[in-house]
Amino acid sequence: MRNISFSDRLVMLADNALKTIAGGYQVTSRPSPAKNADTSELTSEEAKHSAGLMRINHCGEVCAQALYQGQALTARLPEVREKMEQAAAEENDHLEWCANRLSQLDSRVSLFNPLWYAGSFTIGAVAGAIGDKWSLGFVAETEHQVVRHLQSHLAKLPQSDHESRAILEQMKEDEMHHATVAVAAGGADLPAPVKSMMHLMGKVMTSTVYYV
Repeated sequence: MRNISFSDRLVMLADNALKTIAGGYQVTSRPSPAKNADTSELTSEEAKHSAGLMRINHCGEVCAQALYQGQALTARLPEVREKMEQAAAEENDHLEWCANRLSQLDSRVSLFNPLWYAGSFTIGAVAGAIGDKWSLGFVAETEHQVVRHLQSHLAKLPQSDHESRAILEQMKEDEMHHATVAVAAGGADLPAPVKSMMHLMGKVMTSTVYYV
């Protein structure tokens, strides 16, 4: 296998960004968890609320893609880069599931996705440049916060929205696995101020993307 140059990697990253935002990304063979869920009967208000929550989750997966790709660009060890790229590939399933559920709810993804992708990619690239153990620690903390965020959404979903609930349950399981892998690979525990900043950014994202 030939070595991939830095310029080649930049082209691949640009391609990934376009596919993440516009569609066309590669997914695994896993079917959507919603496929085997009971059919939901939602009122118009319940459907609107579920769509707002699923739009947040879709945008979160866009951010996750950007974080992983940014970290893969600047990771120093090949095995760390491979872990980042593998995690990004697995997150594509979540993107697909959330986008399909939004369509079923007669809604759309966030108009702010390109901005959140750009910001998250930059943060990921900086984390990767600081050092692999901090980059992996950043992944672990991101996934831990995402798990808590998903848990809160499971509590907020309408009880009758079985399809969205099934999707979020599987996403939560996947994110916990990614966090465990990052810690096992040598991820460092981030300082409390960094964790607080990440939490604050998450609140800004969720409060805007729910509506737009």
